[in-house]
Amino acid sequence: MRLTVLGGCGAWPGAGQACSGYLVEDEGFRVLLDPGYATLPRLLALMGAAEVDAVLVTHGHPDHCADLNPLLRARALAGEPAPPLPVHAPPGALDAVMALDKPRMLAAALTRHDLRPGLACELGPFRLDVFDLPHHVPNAGLRLTGAAGRVIAYTGDTGPSTELVSLAKDADLLLAEATYPERVPEEDAPYLSSARDAGHTAASAGAARLLLTHLWPDTSAEPALAAAEASYAGELSVATAGVTVDLG
Repeated sequence: MRLTVLGGCGAWPGAGQACSGYLVEDEGFRVLLDPGYATLPRLLALMGAAEVDAVLVTHGHPDHCADLNPLLRARALAGEPAPPLPVHAPPGALDAVMALDKPRMLAAALTRHDLRPGLACELGPFRLDVFDLPHHVPNAGLRLTGAAGRVIAYTGDTGPSTELVSLAKDADLLLAEATYPERVPEEDAPYLSSARDAGHTAASAGAARLLLTHLWPDTSAEPALAAAEASYAGELSVATAGVTVDLG
């Protein structure tokens, strides 16, 4: 089971960094988590658009799903169109990105599946468990368990919640939003997390590794790492394009 970072920038892409996007592979099955702004070129450097087996979208903000549009275009408009792509997202999360084209243009390029809190299902070799986490819009925390029992937990964007420890319990890798290093501004505090928050969650949940993501564009990783280290003593890093985590 392996995770490859396509991008880990929050809000908008930087000159050398795409927004949220992660490829998870196990037993030849490829799941794309959150195709945010500028992630498709990074994905296409690794594989063809038709080689993606499923997409999971945590929520409907464009820094997490905008590149679903060109991904579907690349599959649907090719000389040999790919089969419909299973896309799993909270209800309504795809409305804006799918409205970029005429309804009929990409309708046959995907099959939609709702991510609802408490859902547990099989996705290729993975077991998927869905958690309800607070954000400005409905946000699905995702827990993927691979064929050998390895676990990747992903928060999407989230404010404080008791569900976070359940999501990340004994995970081999916690991929956690850390928009700010130390403190989230008061107006966003119910909906976003800091690196310090992520470190506390990882420590409380017993996660083996913590990968911080969704840092504010063009900010240094060092303050975020230092903030997370205040409460988390495990393996720690920041999601940047090309980073891979092999969980065996």
